[in-house]
Amino acid sequence: MEIKKEAGLGRGPQVDRRELEQIHQFSRKELTAEEVYTFSVRLCDNEVDRDGERFSPQALETLAEKFVGKSGIFDHDWSARGQTARIYRAEVVREPEATTRAGDPLCYVKGYAYMLRTEANRDLIAEIDAGIKREVSVGCAVERSVCSVCGEDIRNREKCRHIRGRTYNGKLCWAELDGVTDAYEWSFVAVPAQREAGVLRKRWGVNGEKRLNGAQWEKLRREAELGRRYLKELRSEVVRLAMLSDDTLDGALFGGIADKLEEPELLELRRVYRRRAEARFCPEPQLR
Repeated sequence: MEIKKEAGLGRGPQVDRRELEQIHQFSRKELTAEEVYTFSVRLCDNEVDRDGERFSPQALETLAEKFVGKSGIFDHDWSARGQTARIYRAEVVREPEATTRAGDPLCYVKGYAYMLRTEANRDLIAEIDAGIKREVSVGCAVERSVCSVCGEDIRNREKCRHIRGRTYNGKLCWAELDGVTDAYEWSFVAVPAQREAGVLRKRWGVNGEKRLNGAQWEKLRREAELGRRYLKELRSEVVRLAMLSDDTLDGALFGGIADKLEEPELLELRRVYRRRAEARFCPEPQLR
């Protein structure tokens, strides 16, 4: 199974002798520090992404090994004309203080890339420094895509009926990507799938917002579920009161209208229709 996942990049290390020695694994001649430009790339992590998938920690370890020497291109266009940079070393970075939505410590593959300081690359280097070119996506192959709920291959609809992103008995469903067999390339892209796309920053998420851990995500999910349930019950009550107060209303049509309304409008309608229903069905006193 071929996988493409997006992450982000940041400024890399200062080019010293040790870095140059690692770069020289891939160059035909020895380059000087003035000839190369380096930057770091957050290739992929073990967080559940917008596609409802995540790499297992074991998969990240394998990817860190396989991405060394791989080319950086644009939009996964496998053309030599787009070759721009190359990963010369990679490592798995662990952030034990940050927790994923799956409930385990966050870790990600950090790659170190180099490119030549040439006239042709001048604009690209400027765009990287300015944060314009920063999202990247990886292309790799995995053997398994395992459902977090039932443990079956999520692509096999005969064995697994769960939908990524949905919650079953309080457990979020995602596809665990494991068994990495190859890493093809990494690309500059426009729209990332992984939420940590952007310049590498510790413990901070997109747009400077602090990263939420697993317990915080679960708390937000429960609160959102309570809100959805409250609105559903409120809409049902408004429709019931409307039907009681006016026999001429089309229940299905009015129900469709109520589904589009939010709490302030629903509360006002409930007040109006409750008063009408009480006036229409005012009970007679048993004693006179």
